[in-house]
Amino acid sequence: MNGRDPALADAKARLRRGMYLLPSLFTVGNIAAGYFSISETIKAISDVGNAHTHLDWAAIAIIFAIPFDALDGRIARMTNTTSDFGKELDSLADAITFGMAPSLLALIWGFHFLPDSVNPQLLEHLRQAGAFICFLFLIGGVSRLARFNISHDAQPRNPGRPGRKYFVGMPIPAAAGLLAATVHLCYGYPVLAWWIAIPWLVLVGLSGFLMVSTWRFWSGKEINFSRSHPFQLLLVLAIVFYIIFRFSQGVLFSLALLYMFSGIWARAAYGWTRRRRRRPAKVAVEDAAPVEPDSLSRS
Repeated sequence: MNGRDPALADAKARLRRGMYLLPSLFTVGNIAAGYFSISETIKAISDVGNAHTHLDWAAIAIIFAIPFDALDGRIARMTNTTSDFGKELDSLADAITFGMAPSLLALIWGFHFLPDSVNPQLLEHLRQAGAFICFLFLIGGVSRLARFNISHDAQPRNPGRPGRKYFVGMPIPAAAGLLAATVHLCYGYPVLAWWIAIPWLVLVGLSGFLMVSTWRFWSGKEINFSRSHPFQLLLVLAIVFYIIFRFSQGVLFSLALLYMFSGIWARAAYGWTRRRRRRPAKVAVEDAAPVEPDSLSRS
């Protein structure tokens, strides 16, 4: 006898398997939200009278999936139950919920309901351009996921503070959240004016570009939920969640827009700083360069 209780060992093994299942449940919730969003977007096409309701629910489902995506990986790391299966499942879930679902939502909400009163040629160009840009958003999203999976300790082109971790490129949940928050800001009412469809086209294209860029974005990994006294943090989060729930349209759109511009500002500020540093160095080199005499002295 080795002194070990077989029943106790079996119970621990079952508990361990259950711990591995827990992060995957959040990932499945992520997939369910994406599936619901796609189905609601499709319903909006046939149920024109209630299209805004379906589109709003589709946007809310994408926003609701973001906490699921953030929690599955964090729980896996906290419980030491990370696995290759979980990583692959999470990537596939993100491709559905934050890639396919928002690209379809952006296409239907921004271009499908444009009225026939718009110039037919302009209407055709807008719809074709919308379909192409929304497809590029999807390609940018899955490319961002693929790069994240194969990158090890990737560094942004504009490094931040030493010791801090940043995302290289805009995360796909943030890009999807920006599109969904915009739809939710309008209560799901689709675009009916061509001059609104044009900036929407730019926003979708910019989101796709930022995902495949190498610019730094805040990762939020400095937030530590495993501290011994997280009461202050939990209190702040409770207040934030209440404000988001109470004023979801304006708050979610503002947060998404602020996050997007934070990455753009960080890249612009880094470029300005580098140019300022180069100018004094260039001036110093020019001042230190030897001056050749105009002519040789002759005796």
